[in-house]
Amino acid sequence: MDSKELGLVLAKQLLDVEDLHYGLWDGDLELKLANIGIAQQRYNDMLIAELPPAPARVLDIGCGTGHLLRQLLDRGYEVDGVVPAADLARAVRQRLEGHRGREPRLYECRFEDMPDDVRGYDVALFSESFQYIALASSLTRVPKMLKPGGTMLICDFFKTDADGDGGPGDRSFKGGHRWREFQARIAQAPFELVKDEDITQRVSPNLELLNDLLMNRLKPAGLTLHRYLSENHPLTSRLGFWLLRKKLAKANYKYFSGFRSREVFERYKTYHLLVYRLTGGG
Repeated sequence: MDSKELGLVLAKQLLDVEDLHYGLWDGDLELKLANIGIAQQRYNDMLIAELPPAPARVLDIGCGTGHLLRQLLDRGYEVDGVVPAADLARAVRQRLEGHRGREPRLYECRFEDMPDDVRGYDVALFSESFQYIALASSLTRVPKMLKPGGTMLICDFFKTDADGDGGPGDRSFKGGHRWREFQARIAQAPFELVKDEDITQRVSPNLELLNDLLMNRLKPAGLTLHRYLSENHPLTSRLGFWLLRKKLAKANYKYFSGFRSREVFERYKTYHLLVYRLTGGG
C-alpha cells in the first residue's frame, strides 16, 4: 500500500469521506470536520460542470475508489477508469455494484503502462492525479487518447517558485510538478488553454482542519500510546522505536511539526483548475 492508498483508507476510516482531495471551502460553508463531505462534493460538482454534456466518453485517470466515476455514470456519461492498485480496483468494483448500463473498463495499471491502442475519449480527467505522472508521459500520451477537439481537464496543485528552497514546504507537502515547468511544456503540446482558475484559496482551508486533527487529536493519542508501550513493554517498545527511528522521525516532521498548515501550503503550492482543448493530432 503506497501513501496515496493509505490516505484514502485513513480518510474513510477517520473522517468517513470517499475522496482524498481537499474539497472546496467557499465562504458560505463553515470550516468544520462535519462539512468535509459537502466541500468534497462541491469539488466534484465543479469538475462535472466543466465536462461536455453526457454521454461524452470520459477517462478518469487515477479514479481512487471510484466515487466520482460512479457519479459520472449516474449522470449518463460513458466512463472508464485508470487505477494502479488492486485494492483500489476492488473498491471501485464494489462501488459499481447495482449500476445498470455499460460496464466501465478499469485499466489496472499505471497511466504510463496503459495499452497504446486506448483511443476515442472526449475527456481525459485528472483529479489530483496529474502530479503523480511524469509530464513527458502525460503530455505525450493524452493527445493520442482523445478525439479531435477533445478536452484535458486537470485539477491539481503545483509547486511554486518557493518550493525547493529547503523549507518546510519541501518536507511537509510532497508532490506536484513545478508550475513554471508545466507551463513551458504545455506550451509545446497540441493543446489550447480554455480555462485556468487558481483555486488555491478555496481548497487551502482544508489544511486548517487537517492540522488541527493532526496536532490536537492524533498527536496526543500517539503520545499516549507511546507512553503506555514504554511503561508496560519497555524492551519491546525501545527495540521497535529504534528499528523504525528514521521513518518515525520523517513522519513526525511531516505530520506533527505543525508545518502542514494553510499558510505553508499557500506559499509552496498553487492549485489550479485547468481546461485544455486538443488542437492537433497526437
